[in-house]
Amino acid sequence: MKYISFAIPCYNSQDYMAHAIESILPGGEDVEIIIVNDGSKDRTSEIAHDYMEKYPTIVKVVDKENGGHGDAVNSGLTHATGKYFKVVDSDDWVDEDALHKILEVLRHMEEDAMELDMLIANYVYEKVGAAHKKVIHYRNVLPQDEIFRWDDMGHFHLDQYILMHSVIYRTDMLKLIQLHLPKHTFYVDNIYVYYPLPHVRKIYYMDVDFYRYFIGREDQSVNEKVMIKRLDQQIFVTKTMIDMYQLKNIGSKKLRQYMLNYLAIMMTVSSILCIRSKNKENLEKKKELWQYLKKKDLRSFIKIRYGILGQTMNIPGKSGRKISSLAYTVARRLIGFN
Repeated sequence: MKYISFAIPCYNSQDYMAHAIESILPGGEDVEIIIVNDGSKDRTSEIAHDYMEKYPTIVKVVDKENGGHGDAVNSGLTHATGKYFKVVDSDDWVDEDALHKILEVLRHMEEDAMELDMLIANYVYEKVGAAHKKVIHYRNVLPQDEIFRWDDMGHFHLDQYILMHSVIYRTDMLKLIQLHLPKHTFYVDNIYVYYPLPHVRKIYYMDVDFYRYFIGREDQSVNEKVMIKRLDQQIFVTKTMIDMYQLKNIGSKKLRQYMLNYLAIMMTVSSILCIRSKNKENLEKKKELWQYLKKKDLRSFIKIRYGILGQTMNIPGKSGRKISSLAYTVARRLIGFN
């Protein structure tokens, strides 16, 4: 039985994909590695097929035309046969010891006829040039080494949100809720994490530093200059998340608050990129985005707009925008996210 299907979306990843693949191979026959070649123009497909030839019972290769990161995740999910599903970007990797510990837990769950909807583990910012590697953990928020529900969780700090790096979902649940990420769009990892949340009932947290998130390449999608260029995609993803749920209908109060805070962060990121672009047209887009939220979910709009983040992003005038920008710079330094 395959306990985890690991999807590795690859686009022109010849220089670093081997590291990602090699980090998962120690899982042996308990794992499935699905390398999704998203229309690469380099040796990505050749490298992927070499691995499949060498490890035919572990590695699968999907060659497809270019559809972007989200579409590659969709393909990985379609081909996944493992009980659980995990996305590992081709320039990231996982920790071997943590992988073995996670597989051991899932094995025991299966023996006891128990299943989870979501398993959460820590992730580490592997930032180029940083002597100190920042670890994002949840030990102050989530019960450890036991099955729990949303109402059992504590309060998340701003830098502690559950990202694609920290989550492993049950494959059948993702297929049942028909998770489908947009094509040719960056930042869809937010949709991947956010959309399944109300469908999650059973959660398990392990305090292990599992996922290694590489950050620092010039062309990386989280580089600020790149993000400003792709501002329309960031706004599109934020609007897509706004459209998903009327948050007042979310049953669990704690989950409702968590999702509201997540949306507030998305609104903040979109707003600050509009401000830092110093482009008049983008400032109009910022205004329109807040109007969009107001029209779609008035209750959430009021809570976000008049919360700390919303107020910081909407200080009027040029001097107000400078304060917003300064607040962002400080937060970025503290959190170290790009």
